[in-house]
Amino acid sequence: MIEGFRLKGISDAPELQVLIFLLVLLIYLLDVGVNLTMLLLVCLDVHLHTPMYFFLSNLAIIDISSSTTALHRIFIMIATQNHTVSKLACMTQLCFFCMLTSCEFSILAAMSYDRYVAICRPLHYHTIMSRRLCGLLASVTWIFGCLELFPTALFTSRFTCYISNEIDHYFCDVLPIRDITCSDTSNLDFYILIVANLNMTISLFLTVTPYVFIIASILRISSSAGRSKAFYTCSSHIMVVVMFYFSIVFQYILTVSGINMGSNKMFSLLNTAVIPMLNPIIYSLKNKDVKSALRRKQMKLNSLIKFILLGNKLLQF
Repeated sequence: MIEGFRLKGISDAPELQVLIFLLVLLIYLLDVGVNLTMLLLVCLDVHLHTPMYFFLSNLAIIDISSSTTALHRIFIMIATQNHTVSKLACMTQLCFFCMLTSCEFSILAAMSYDRYVAICRPLHYHTIMSRRLCGLLASVTWIFGCLELFPTALFTSRFTCYISNEIDHYFCDVLPIRDITCSDTSNLDFYILIVANLNMTISLFLTVTPYVFIIASILRISSSAGRSKAFYTCSSHIMVVVMFYFSIVFQYILTVSGINMGSNKMFSLLNTAVIPMLNPIIYSLKNKDVKSALRRKQMKLNSLIKFILLGNKLLQF
């Protein structure tokens, strides 16, 4: 019975530790910065109080939480040279990461439905996407995510025998922990194979199906300008969905098929660091509403700064 684990980290090479620390820290700060900016912008600008940005705010919260959950151990390991983590802390990190991943599946499906209503039923958009429905979809997202905590915690807490206490990863993830246990993993393997994959498949189906109708509706638009505008409306979400599912497939599905752990770490970094940073950037760079909101807030901030400077001059006088 072991009391804790030793995380191997991204690399064993001592000469790379400072570089890894700085690169991951930079990506993490950008991740938190751009997502917090998006959150504050949605909260402060009434023009962004729409279903699309409500779901985008939920996605930003999930991305910040997921990155913090997965990456914080890297900073601790490199800064303190302490790679050990208690079993309780390890299992807590594992469960919360699984929960947040499940939440992202659901919120992307909700955002897909929102785009379907906006493009295919624009005249009824505000009636269908009411505050009540948006709140319900967001609640279901977080409830489904929380439900993911229990089976993951149940199966991994039953592992009592380990061939090693070293986890070949930079955070406590389910597959690296499964690889070092000598306990019976049949229940966990069954859960991953059936329930987790089924959850991902259903979420992918619910995310992709609306786009089948969206594309069919767009192709029926007679003018090329109208088709371009419609594609522009949903292209950001499509990019986010493709990146997220691409990283999940390579991180988990292909890992089970025999891909090496070094590659798994790279796909994990893509999923836990790079994609959360890119999500709000993709939406903000391609969205005129966000650009306009940024300009409005910048103008207000500049006016506030000028007012403060003027007050300071008057006080000095």
